[in-house]
Amino acid sequence: MLAIRIHETGGPEKLKAQELPLPVPGTGQVRVRVAATGVNFVEVYHRQGLYPSPLPFTPGAEFAGTIDEVGPGVAGLKPGDRVATANGLGGYAEYALAAEDRLVLLPGSVSFEAAAALFLQGLTAHYLATSTWALKPGDTVLVHAAAGGVGLLLTQVAKRRGARVLGTVSTEEKAALSRQAGADHVILYTQSDFVAEVEGLVGKKALDVVYDSVGKTTFEKSLGLLKPRGLMVLFGQSSGPVDPVNPLLLSRMGSLFLTRPTLADYVATRAELQGRMGDLFAWLNDGLEVRVDKRFSLAHAAEAHRYLESRASMGKVLLTP
Repeated sequence: MLAIRIHETGGPEKLKAQELPLPVPGTGQVRVRVAATGVNFVEVYHRQGLYPSPLPFTPGAEFAGTIDEVGPGVAGLKPGDRVATANGLGGYAEYALAAEDRLVLLPGSVSFEAAAALFLQGLTAHYLATSTWALKPGDTVLVHAAAGGVGLLLTQVAKRRGARVLGTVSTEEKAALSRQAGADHVILYTQSDFVAEVEGLVGKKALDVVYDSVGKTTFEKSLGLLKPRGLMVLFGQSSGPVDPVNPLLLSRMGSLFLTRPTLADYVATRAELQGRMGDLFAWLNDGLEVRVDKRFSLAHAAEAHRYLESRASMGKVLLTP
């Protein structure tokens, strides 16, 4: 099979296409013939070495496809089943492995591309809006990178829960997408200071939550926008890691809360995974929009990473073997 391997960490050029034997499913695992793979910033961090992985390795945890072989001990899935996961192994390949308890069966109405585009980012939007802070009518939130894959989904979920949503984007084209997703106010941070814009719209220290996947360039300014006992949710760092924070700063700014969540802790059990995906599939049928921005062939994975790192994406980036 064709697969992407990383033999040493570094830039996108470290993603090398090569032929590998088909992976053999172990106990409790299945092998999936991959139809679509999600490209996510976590793979950029793995490629850079920010999140270390034993070398060499094939990246990619999010993919959808058809089971073609099951390993010992697998009882609930069979060859031919259509499945998706955000916790697989080696998804930048034509075939990949996943544990049975980390897979979800796809309804017939959900395509492989929609599943690969929805799974990780949809689950992230779900837990951010329903668990990290259980949004309710009257809450006011700021979503940075509001036209990205998570941003568009998070905006839609937040509006479903009755929140007022402000979003930051870099271009007019992205602003249009953010408004289409339901954002009440969209701020072009390339044209004006987002702090002044937010304060002009809702007042000083008026936000209940800030959802920040950008990191270094937005974090500290965003803290000053939160009301007392507000929550800063840092769930990414596309602009770079945030500098160390003295906990006293949170006290001085109004007894603020800070969390750095990760998806694994919000789908720790199979029941929780199934419940969140069940909601997402139901919302898909009720109009939730999943936007695929660009598709790249597996052999062009490096180009996909360059595009994602450019922060030009407006929706999901996929690899299609």
